[in-house]
Amino acid sequence: MNINKYNQIYQVLSGEIIEGVYQNQENLPSEHALVERFSVSRETVRKALNMLRENGFIQKVKGKGSVVIYDHTMDFTVSHLTSFKEIQEMKSIRYETNVVELAVYDAEDVPKVQKALGLYPKDKIWKLVRQRIHDSKTHIIDTDFFLHELMPGLNEEVAKQSTYQYIEERLGLSIAYAYKEITFEPMTAAELDLFGPVTPQYAATVKSVVYLNEAKPFQYNVSKHLASEFKFTDFSRRFTGE
Repeated sequence: MNINKYNQIYQVLSGEIIEGVYQNQENLPSEHALVERFSVSRETVRKALNMLRENGFIQKVKGKGSVVIYDHTMDFTVSHLTSFKEIQEMKSIRYETNVVELAVYDAEDVPKVQKALGLYPKDKIWKLVRQRIHDSKTHIIDTDFFLHELMPGLNEEVAKQSTYQYIEERLGLSIAYAYKEITFEPMTAAELDLFGPVTPQYAATVKSVVYLNEAKPFQYNVSKHLASEFKFTDFSRRFTGE
């Protein structure tokens, strides 16, 4: 069995669920149909379906098969790794992206990033800071650090569109997974300058380390959200040892 193959099937099906190809409470195609569609063994399909179940996309129902339980109204995507542009396309609210900073640093200039990405002191990293603006108000500030060697052609045009689309479609790399941490922190003076007058002066802070398909970390992201608007929704499954 090819591990990469069942992970690819999982990525395809989870993406289709998020995009609405399969709606909440609808059934996925049968295992037999999926075997034919992806030209793999039944065991490989079952591994992919188990991943969908464990990550809150489907529930196995006796006599019905794989039923979609993913709710696309989720306000903030944590369980699934999704670009900001993709999130926008799933929602009715449209944001303008303003690039505040795009510059190259030595990894040692940002010790937390150097440690998180396992870099040498003089390794080069991009620092990209973007405001997400709706109705003349800043709702999110994204600060990203990328490996410079993987994205030498990063520019402001790419930054305003989708860095993930650039990485996957133009560079041919596969983004696989991320580890995320959520905290609530007081805003710094620089953040208050970008957010403007807000109450309370706290930000919901989501920190992520993102990995390529070969388990190589390439991105450190700090996403700051207005605490008054942030809603976290996740899916938890209880394992009973059955």
